[in-house]
Amino acid sequence: MLQTLHDYFWWERLWLPVNLTWADLEDRDGRVYAKASDLYITLPLALFFLIVRYFFELYVATPLAALLNIKEKTPLRAPPNATLEHFYLTSGKQPKQVEVELLSWQSGLSGRQVERWFRRRRNQDWPSLLKKFREASWRFTFYLIAFIAGMGAIVDKPCIASDVKRKDFKEQIIHHVATIILISFSWFANYIRAGTVIMALHDSSDYLLELAKMFNYAGWKNTCNNIIIFAIVFIITRLVILPFWILHCSLVYPLELYPAFFGYYFFNSMMGVLQLLHIFWAYLILRMAHKFITGKLVQDEGSDREETENSEGEEAAAGGGAKSQAPSQWPPHPQ
Repeated sequence: MLQTLHDYFWWERLWLPVNLTWADLEDRDGRVYAKASDLYITLPLALFFLIVRYFFELYVATPLAALLNIKEKTPLRAPPNATLEHFYLTSGKQPKQVEVELLSWQSGLSGRQVERWFRRRRNQDWPSLLKKFREASWRFTFYLIAFIAGMGAIVDKPCIASDVKRKDFKEQIIHHVATIILISFSWFANYIRAGTVIMALHDSSDYLLELAKMFNYAGWKNTCNNIIIFAIVFIITRLVILPFWILHCSLVYPLELYPAFFGYYFFNSMMGVLQLLHIFWAYLILRMAHKFITGKLVQDEGSDREETENSEGEEAAAGGGAKSQAPSQWPPHPQ
């Protein structure tokens, strides 16, 4: 049965045009073709990059954060309360007013104390500014290197699409799955140039976003203007070049050589998924850029007012809560 599934999965009519077989992609005459088995190397490489990231954040990003005066702040912890903790874990992190009143009666706390408890409890789970800066530093470095390497690999080659020679969590998951499938398929079906161009286009704007985040976390508000540059690059690469150049090539060019086949529909379906996600993210980015330009930046939807042990005006657990300036809202991370 396993052999039957294997044979069906690798059926040539699924992945290759007519008149072509896997034998046509075997190494010969000095030509070396990509092989599906090459993808096994991605597993140890993933572990390698996790190790590299750990040491990068420890020995590069952390000293850089210290240089920029970004310090680890200890958030005020919510006092132990079994009733509120149970609700937090099972029913929701932001209780409605009716639920606040019920929890107030059950716990013996005032409504304001309940609200403060939930705010502090949420902040306990929210990553610190230092952690977010380290993450942005790693992504900036990784995407920048990947973009440079990608452009170096394709700068002297034509773009041939068919060549047989965070709040958006769900969207991010869909994007990652579609990307992994596209990269894997473009590798073993020899769509290498198309896959490389697509990756390079994505990396061309991602490192700008991470750089803007780093400046924001460091408090360099004036230098955060490069978020506008990110938005421009994102729009050009993902709403212009990708659909009207790359996607056009993958849709039109192959049909000039071969009749449509399953791999053709499969590849372009995944490309269509990515394009829809790009349109969704472009809307969020443009909305954020408009608020940035007009000075109407709002509180990050994923965080609460940050309370730390050094917060001014912080009262005792039974008193009122302190307020501090919240970080600016940033767009989700479109990959």
